[in-house]
Amino acid sequence: MHNSIIRVALVVAVIYSFITPASAFAQSGGKHQAPGFTLPGQNQTIQLSDYKGKVVYLDFWASWCEPCKRSFPWMNELQELYGKDGFEIIAVNLDTSRKDAEEFLKEMPAKFDVAFDKSGKTAEAYNLKAMPSSFLIDKNGRLVHKSLGYRVEEKKIVEKKIQKLVGRNVVANR
Repeated sequence: MHNSIIRVALVVAVIYSFITPASAFAQSGGKHQAPGFTLPGQNQTIQLSDYKGKVVYLDFWASWCEPCKRSFPWMNELQELYGKDGFEIIAVNLDTSRKDAEEFLKEMPAKFDVAFDKSGKTAEAYNLKAMPSSFLIDKNGRLVHKSLGYRVEEKKIVEKKIQKLVGRNVVANR
């Protein structure tokens, strides 16, 4: 029951996210401290404070989320391209069953850190409105960008922000 309520709420939020500009967070000023968290990960405990000094792309996902399946290859590519520049991805799974998440990961392997938040408390702290949702966090732990849903046109915007934050020259077209 709890899982189906979350699904309905997130579907409504996804629909809303297509109406609301994805950059609304940035337009509102952004630059708030990212809420800290400590979550179990695939291989170790994931604690946001351990990533201080790095640029972090924090992504919230679930096994039943179709756009999440499309975002994983792109996130793998980002990690590969910018990991050596101090960039890290943390993908927080919100399934109530870790088994569902593990099945998804067999199909869509992650080349980045994966954490599990079956209670949804981290998603609440980030005021999650869509699935997937992602947050770009600068080296000082400040939220600098929020993306609602996964849209192809948002990829270039996010990547340019990552390039700037890690100190790379912005590449016009990759």
